[in-house]
Amino acid sequence: MSGTKLTLLVTGANGQLGQEMVRMSSDQVKIVGYSRQQMDVTNLAQCREVIAALRPDAVIHAGAYTAVDKAESEPDEAYKVNASGTRNLALAAREHGAKLCYVSTDYVFDGMGTSPYNEFDNTNPQSIYGKSKRAGEVLLQSLHDSYFIVRTSWVYGKYGNNFVKTMLKLGAERDSVTVVHDQVGSPTYTYDLGRFLIDLVQTEAYGVYHASNTGTCTWYEFAQAIFEESGMSTKTEPCTTEQFPRPAPRPRYSVMDHSAIRQNGLTDLPPWREALRVFLQELKDE
Repeated sequence: MSGTKLTLLVTGANGQLGQEMVRMSSDQVKIVGYSRQQMDVTNLAQCREVIAALRPDAVIHAGAYTAVDKAESEPDEAYKVNASGTRNLALAAREHGAKLCYVSTDYVFDGMGTSPYNEFDNTNPQSIYGKSKRAGEVLLQSLHDSYFIVRTSWVYGKYGNNFVKTMLKLGAERDSVTVVHDQVGSPTYTYDLGRFLIDLVQTEAYGVYHASNTGTCTWYEFAQAIFEESGMSTKTEPCTTEQFPRPAPRPRYSVMDHSAIRQNGLTDLPPWREALRVFLQELKDE
């Protein structure tokens, strides 16, 4: 696509990742964000209308129903957005020759594993959220041939609420915080994920990807790192998942192997601790 400016449509423009990505327009790439108010993905006619008018080269579907616990009590809403919404975008994107990149989740796995999940491991979601995101993956794979599915985990960034911001807030108010020490995964900084997605959709290396910052930690270790990197003296106390019951089950082990990134010669995301350092510096500089 040399010489021509690439146009990317990003859904979920009010979300953590969407807000980060709409600020990533450059001389080569024009990024147009749509919030749910501007384009309701559950409305096929609206999806067709927007994509026909914009004619993007690719759609990055970052919009989702992400209220993990609430989904347990309103499954219809979760499936409507995450499954049917993805189907609608797949149909509209395909009709207009646009690639579609769907941002999915580590919750498609049951978390019972002990070694990193690769892209071809069997999925077995345990929560409504995970099942609805998996349903979106399946619909996309059957309805569109130029697709990317990018599963990510433990996302945080400058926009919206997330674990890092919560810890910084609690750390400022308390001497110690209690954090689960029996769930292992990989944090992901929205800026690094956004950069990766923009690079990915410019290729034709279609398929399923796992993308998170590299390396692993428990939530407890993540919290410790947040306090250390911020120079806060807050103490971190470990606890078990059972001590913090939640309506939706969380994967115990959701470390993902980035084999598709390696096999397709793409650039992996930086180590999680390095990304955290960059993010905290950004917050400070604001």
